[in-house]
Amino acid sequence: MSFHTVEQAPGRLNRSELAVPGSQPQLFEKAAKSDVDVVFLDLEDAVAPDDKVEARKNIIQALNDIDWGAKSMSIRINGLDTHYMYRDVVDIVEQAGERLDLIMIPKVGTAADVYAIDMLVTQIEDAMGYKKRIGFEHIIETALGMQNVTEIAAASKRNESLHFGVADYAASTRARTTIIGGVNPDYAVLTDPDTNGGRDVHWGDMWHYALARMVVAARANGLRPIDGPFGDFSDPDGYKAAAQRAAVLGCEGKWAIHPSQVALANEVMSPSDADVTKAERIIEAMKQAAAEGKGAVSLDGRLIDYASIRQAEVLVEKAAQIAAG
Repeated sequence: MSFHTVEQAPGRLNRSELAVPGSQPQLFEKAAKSDVDVVFLDLEDAVAPDDKVEARKNIIQALNDIDWGAKSMSIRINGLDTHYMYRDVVDIVEQAGERLDLIMIPKVGTAADVYAIDMLVTQIEDAMGYKKRIGFEHIIETALGMQNVTEIAAASKRNESLHFGVADYAASTRARTTIIGGVNPDYAVLTDPDTNGGRDVHWGDMWHYALARMVVAARANGLRPIDGPFGDFSDPDGYKAAAQRAAVLGCEGKWAIHPSQVALANEVMSPSDADVTKAERIIEAMKQAAAEGKGAVSLDGRLIDYASIRQAEVLVEKAAQIAAG
């Protein structure tokens, strides 16, 4: 291991994150009663310009008056390039900051963007006498943000998670697609012709590189990598497949843009009972090996060593976190 120790963000349960427009307060109570881990009340893309001020008031009232239970509460503020952003931060943190856990910053492009919000939030917290520090979630959804993702991930002690904003990222990179988070039949290759001249088509995942790069930046800085939206909420199988590939790459959560996606995200992003049992057996086997002076042993016909312990401990820790949540 490197001599450099990676400081981990707070261990917040973040399997599912539900987007709720601040301009639709009739949805707030339903979100509060759902099984989602994190709710972000949206002031940005889901709110029309004429509704921004009213949405801000709705969110302040909702944070103060609704029983959100043990859920982590976040707000997605407007971008730093708009005149809405400073009021989003000042009004909500001043008037409802004690119930706010996270601020989601959209279209983060540089580390300086993070610094600007950090300065503002720090001043408000100090002025209000808040004891709890609000964390930051960053959406990586532009070419600039992806170019600077490593610096963004390290830009503030408030940082907790990086999110892949696939739709705006596609627009920023001018990708030839209009889907949100799904596959594209044009992103495919043909096999060589077989003996009969037939050729198979193999579809690929056009978001693999971007998501994997974000995961590395997040994990290298102790942050949670979270996969973003999947637009077709009438396709649960497609959503689960997207979530599973994100989990395999290292993500520990996924957005839900519709309540029906919450249970799917929780299912995919939770270790199965079989996985947890196997992990516990690995830990026990390695304890026994250590007592016998061995650095590696065989379990179920496979070699396990100290790297296996680290993998197993991650699963067991996640299961304990879910049980406690």
